[in-house]
Amino acid sequence: MSNENDPSTSPSTGFRVWAADDVVYGPVELPVLVDWVGDERVLRSTWIFSESSQAWTRACDVPELQALFGASEPETAGSADPSAATQLVPGIRPGSLRRVKIFAAMNDTQLGRFAQLMEVVKVTSFKEVVKQGGPGDAMYAVLEGELRARLLSAGRETTLATFQPGDVFGEITLFDDGPRSADVIANVDSTLLRISSARFDELCAKHPDLATPLLLSLGRTLTGRIRNDNKRLGELVTLTRASR
Repeated sequence: MSNENDPSTSPSTGFRVWAADDVVYGPVELPVLVDWVGDERVLRSTWIFSESSQAWTRACDVPELQALFGASEPETAGSADPSAATQLVPGIRPGSLRRVKIFAAMNDTQLGRFAQLMEVVKVTSFKEVVKQGGPGDAMYAVLEGELRARLLSAGRETTLATFQPGDVFGEITLFDDGPRSADVIANVDSTLLRISSARFDELCAKHPDLATPLLLSLGRTLTGRIRNDNKRLGELVTLTRASR
């Protein structure tokens, strides 16, 4: 499945879906499109491009799909906005969830189920999300905004990392009950998803099909950070020896 800016110029046959995250997906064949309707990934109000007719229409008006939607229903006040109809978490656009790297291995059904276990947290600029030495009781995923991890020493701040949409922080607390190693402060108004350690333990015990792809992604994330830290340490050792 590919994403393209100008789907109407493609010579492929099939259909294209204008998703709630303002990305066009396709081409997809009719059986796949039918499955998406069954999974509620495609709704009555979703815009579909038919390459045979070279036209955009609502899914409920696509001849091949009309039987799946039954009799037409009157438009409601919110039905004209497909993004409002396909939100996995109220107030969160689906595209925001897909930008989170640790969710990459999850399919749409798994992502929707997992998102329901997480709490949406809105933070204003300069607000402290976690405090150094505080309890490590949750992981956070950044959907919107920007935050920084910092250390304070003798009244001076050192920024350890900056977190952008798609990044996660605090994931080590899902495996270790140790205290927070740094403060995390919102640089601007931000939207986060929070999963507590208790919810994560419940996920592993009761929903292994959801826990497995998440654990694999977390393992890759932590491995990447260890490699980067080792590289920086090696560069620091080399610089120190060269300065002697």
